[in-house]
Amino acid sequence: MERPIKVLIVDDSAVVREAISGLLSIDPEIEVVGTASDPFIAAKKIAVQIPDVILLDIEMPKMDGLTFLKMIMTQHPIPVVICSSLIDGQCETTLGAFDYGAVEVIAKPRLGTREFFEEARIRITDIVKAASKVRPGRIFSKRIAPKLTADVIIKKTPPLSTMKTTDRVVVVGASTGGTEALRTFLEALPLDCPGMVVVQHMPEKFTASFARRLDDLCKVTVKEASNGDALMRGHVLIAPGNRHLLLKSSGARYHVEVRDGPLVSRHRPSVDVLFRSAAHYAGRNAVGVIMTGMGDDGARGIRELKDAGASTIAQDEETSVVFGMPQEAIKTGGIDRVLPLDMIASEVLRICT
Repeated sequence: MERPIKVLIVDDSAVVREAISGLLSIDPEIEVVGTASDPFIAAKKIAVQIPDVILLDIEMPKMDGLTFLKMIMTQHPIPVVICSSLIDGQCETTLGAFDYGAVEVIAKPRLGTREFFEEARIRITDIVKAASKVRPGRIFSKRIAPKLTADVIIKKTPPLSTMKTTDRVVVVGASTGGTEALRTFLEALPLDCPGMVVVQHMPEKFTASFARRLDDLCKVTVKEASNGDALMRGHVLIAPGNRHLLLKSSGARYHVEVRDGPLVSRHRPSVDVLFRSAAHYAGRNAVGVIMTGMGDDGARGIRELKDAGASTIAQDEETSVVFGMPQEAIKTGGIDRVLPLDMIASEVLRICT
């Protein structure tokens, strides 16, 4: 067995430090090597032992998390995961951590039911493992929970036999490293691009701020999806955090459905759920894109898209922060083209025209 992933937790709340330590310590592949109540204590501990991953709070005494993050990335880059409270008004600030090199943002665990505790454990351990695999140059026997498939949300069915529209629709899935990959991709799109639906693994409440951030940067209109939203040219819908998003059709028009449900492929929203719905309702009119991320969410779904006649693209290893999701999709045989990030937008437009 490989050595465990060494994690340092930096948070001013003793309750939060204890809760996260408890969640991570269940997994034998992870070792919590220290906790710190503020960045100054954390810096002293890093000088003694460099962790593989740092879990970092934003609001702390003596020095805020963003300032400490900038110091880490300047002096000794280490994969940093921001662990933030889901408080309205703080999401915009937290998302700014990506500009300073944070790998991912997760929500602080809350007291709740056994099911909630298990979901929090799965999410936090998966993100820590993903962060530990981030290459340095890319930083800008336990009980295993069953990995559910898209069957729990939408049954696998053949594409609709009668296509009432020839409009193209683009479905995109991403995880670790995806926030910046999506920005690069969407900034390259023109105002009249095909309608798009995106699943980016991200906590609830953060997706609305993320969508507004992209909307400010891009020519296209970007918003967090609401149930029943129509898909239109020049518009991009982002799956709400903690909700699954499905593509549907009514006559010649596409729309989306926001749905609750269990974790699928260890995620909610799940790329597999979106891709399966697109395979059924759009079929050969769809273009599927899978980008950087840890794990295999989207791999089965993009194979279903290809089998339904859709065109499919995966981000290449060189430009992926973590090559897990694209690599697993390639292994299924469900990918037509493997491209660097800066070529994906032009290829999508070429396919659609």
